Amino acid sequence: MTSLTTRIGSIALKNPVICGSGEHTMTAAGIRAALEAGAAAVVAKSTNESNAAKAQLDKTDYALFDSNWTRLPWNFQPPADASLFCRSGLVQSEFEPWLDQLAALDKEAAERNAYVIPSLILADLDRCFEQAQRIEARGLRVLELNIGAPHGEEAAKGAIVLERDVERIEIIVARVRAAIRLPLWIKLTGQSENVVALADAARRGGADAVVMMGRFMGFLPDLDTGAPVLGTSAAFGGGWALPLTARWLMLTRKKLGTSFPLLATNGARNGLDVARFLLSGAAATEMTSAVFTRGYRVLTEAIEELDGYVKQRGKSVEELLGSAADRVETYQEQNDRPQYWQEFAPPAG
Repeated sequence: MTSLTTRIGSIALKNPVICGSGEHTMTAAGIRAALEAGAAAVVAKSTNESNAAKAQLDKTDYALFDSNWTRLPWNFQPPADASLFCRSGLVQSEFEPWLDQLAALDKEAAERNAYVIPSLILADLDRCFEQAQRIEARGLRVLELNIGAPHGEEAAKGAIVLERDVERIEIIVARVRAAIRLPLWIKLTGQSENVVALADAARRGGADAVVMMGRFMGFLPDLDTGAPVLGTSAAFGGGWALPLTARWLMLTRKKLGTSFPLLATNGARNGLDVARFLLSGAAATEMTSAVFTRGYRVLTEAIEELDGYVKQRGKSVEELLGSAADRVETYQEQNDRPQYWQEFAPPAG
C-alpha cells in the first residue's frame, strides 16, 4: 500500500478515511470495529447536556430506498444507489462515563496510529464550552463540534441547535476556541444558501478545520399507505449528495485558500468517492451512512480502493488534494464546444 498520509492542520492522519459519527460509533465495540477496519479516525456518536436530545434516541427510525423510492430491506447489502432516510438522537450515556470510555478508546487508537474523536452537538453554549474543557482535560486529542445537525429544527426545544447564522457561528466557535487548545473541527449544515460563508465564519472564530456538510431534511409520502414515511420529516443522504458537497468544498477552497483544512461528509460510498472529495479539496472524508447501512468493511474497502487510485495516478495524496477544484473555470471562460444542442431531440412518443 502506498502512503496515504494526509494532514488536517497539526494532525497527521494515516489515510483520508474517517468513520463518521452515528449509531455504529455509539459503543466501544463499534468504535473498535471501525479502528480494526483501518479508519484513520473514528468520530464517536455525539452527545450534549440535553435530556431531550438523549430521549430522542428512543424515537429513532430508519429507512433505505433505491432510486425508484422502493423501500429496501436492512440487510447490509443495499445497492450502490441506496439513500438513507432517518431520524436519530444523541447517545444516552451520562457525560463522565462517556468521556471515560472515549479517553480509553483513544489510547487504544493511538497504538494503531489513529484517533477517537468526541463529538459535541450544540444545545446550550455555556454547557458546550464547559464540556469541551473537560474533554481536553481528559487527554483526548481532537474535538468535533457539530453545529449543523439536520434534525435541529425538528427536535424538541433546547435539544440540539442547527446554526446557519454567520455572526452567531463566529461567536460560538470563538467561545469554544477560547476555552480549549486542542484541534477543533466544526461540522456545518448544508441547509444554507451559502455554506462558504458559514465555513469562513468558523475559520474566523478559530476553527482548525470544517466538516462539510450535514445531511438535508426531506419528506417522503408512502404511496401504499398515503402516510409520511417514518411519520415525519427526516434527514436524507446518499450518493446523490456527492456533487453538492463537492461543489461547496471547491467554492470554500477558493474563498478560504488552500492551506485551510476541509473535510467532506455526505455522499461518499466507496474509495473512489473519497478520491472525488480529495480532488475537490477535502483532505479527509467522514464516511457515515455507508458504514451504518453496509457495515465496517466499507472502511477497509474504501482505503484499498483509494490506495489503488493513488497508485494509478502516481501522485501523493497531498499532490492530488484540490487539484480538480483548482482547475474550475467559469462558464464565460469555457472554450467553444461543438453545438450538440442543435442535434439533440428527445425520441418521439
